[in-house]
Amino acid sequence: MNIYFEDGQVVTDNVRETMEKAAGKCLELEGIPEERVDISVTFVDAEEIRELNCQYRDIDRVTDVLSFPQYDDLNDLPDFGEICLGDVVICKERAEEQAEEFGHSFEREIIYLFTHSILHLLGYDHMEEEEKREMREREEEVMNYLGIGRE
Repeated sequence: MNIYFEDGQVVTDNVRETMEKAAGKCLELEGIPEERVDISVTFVDAEEIRELNCQYRDIDRVTDVLSFPQYDDLNDLPDFGEICLGDVVICKERAEEQAEEFGHSFEREIIYLFTHSILHLLGYDHMEEEEKREMREREEEVMNYLGIGRE
């Protein structure tokens, strides 16, 4: 798997490795070979994510993470070659605020938001109660696998 960061954006080796493990586990659970997958990650400020949220979702407010999947249906994934799964956009300011609010580290919040976004790229959603329950269970499964589940 390749995780591409926008030019000039750097994460620690530990965060990068944990992101790779999180995405790898999400892909494994869906039966997708991780060695074929590419994912793009961009960190933005509050104003930029607000603009993206407004432009793509018609919601004029800051959010913590946005997902831009390349496939509407996992059945449309190519049978061979690279799978460009999609783009993850994380608001660092919201991640910092939420980490403080929830009483855990900024790094843990980044990993959670990334995992949440990967699940969106894989077709999970939380608009309906049943979908929300399934997505939360999967998030918790991955976070527990990483050893950073809820305390």
